[in-house]
Amino acid sequence: MNHPVVPAPAGLLTRWAQLARLVRLPNLLIIVLTMALTQACLLAPEQPLAALLDVRFGLVVLATVCVAAAGYIINDYYDVKIDAINRPGTLVVGQAVGRRSAMMAHLVLSFEGVVVAGAMSRVVGLVTAGAALLLWGYSARFKRLALLGNLSIAALTAASVLLPELLRRTGNSAVWAYALAAFLLTVVREIIKDIEDMRGDAQHGCRTLPIVAGVARSKWVAGLFLLLMMALVGGAVLAAFGQGEWRMALWLLGTVLGPGAMLGRQLLRADRRRDFARLSLLCKLVMLGGVLSMLVLGR
Repeated sequence: MNHPVVPAPAGLLTRWAQLARLVRLPNLLIIVLTMALTQACLLAPEQPLAALLDVRFGLVVLATVCVAAAGYIINDYYDVKIDAINRPGTLVVGQAVGRRSAMMAHLVLSFEGVVVAGAMSRVVGLVTAGAALLLWGYSARFKRLALLGNLSIAALTAASVLLPELLRRTGNSAVWAYALAAFLLTVVREIIKDIEDMRGDAQHGCRTLPIVAGVARSKWVAGLFLLLMMALVGGAVLAAFGQGEWRMALWLLGTVLGPGAMLGRQLLRADRRRDFARLSLLCKLVMLGGVLSMLVLGR
């Protein structure tokens, strides 16, 4: 006899959806994917499964996710008024989650992440503690300053790529190349997001790059960082062709350099908020293509 499936209460599903939005669950999953591919494909391609099942690696991933989630929470805590203008339909802190609860969750997650990371490695612990402090500084002050906030988030993105290497210390130069590419592309995306959010930022006294220098100059700065990223990846493509790694070269051409060129072209033409929203999404897709290239490199 088949029993009917009882659906979860709508209120409970809504609550979980709001919590997932608060900690940016898709972004956390991308962090986990990036660290897993770095570990399995770059650092231990000969024994990828054993490397992924390593307890120390798993704990470092947990620590990273805790600190990243804490960073998203504290960012929303400080940005309630700005987000009410820029993204009124996505507010969680102050509505579904109280401000005091959000602050407590931030402190608990940050503390747990730093302690766990420090127990695995002194260097990883110091980097994680620095990341937690930088996330707080970014949310409270840095993101409101021209370019400083953009560089802060880019450095944190690069750190998530480097942590598996800092734990194992293999001396793999490819990891550092991936981290640099992630840094450069993240700066591009953060500047684009600042242009997209100019209206709310300006009303609350922020001094982001597009507010200080104007949209046209900000687009040129973003274009410069994009050009540097394209040059780095272009060098990797030439090296791959030279070593007979055709799959890697073609993958980077199709998923990073090609879309990157499209991103640059559309960036020059963008002049409306929805244009910059599309460019931000395209940046994410380019970054995902770069991350997945580790699968090709590890084969």
